[in-house]
Amino acid sequence: MARGFESKSVQEQWQDAEAAADQRKKRRKSPEEMEREKKREGIELSRRRIASELEAATNERRREQLRLALEHLDGELKRVAGSE
Repeated sequence: MARGFESKSVQEQWQDAEAAADQRKKRRKSPEEMEREKKREGIELSRRRIASELEAATNERRREQLRLALEHLDGELKRVAGSE
């Protein structure tokens, strides 16, 4: 094996070891924290989808429904953020 490949392999192993050490140092989240984060991400995804639909909607009744849905999701985001 050429020397260049060997040194790259050693460097990769070193980086992998550092990454593993960093993972161990990170504080583990409780099941409740993970659930809140998952819920927040789901709400944010829904909000982006509805905002996109709102931009494309032309029917005023549909636009009003989407605005109400955004208000509801914003309230849910505040509620989830408040429980952290």
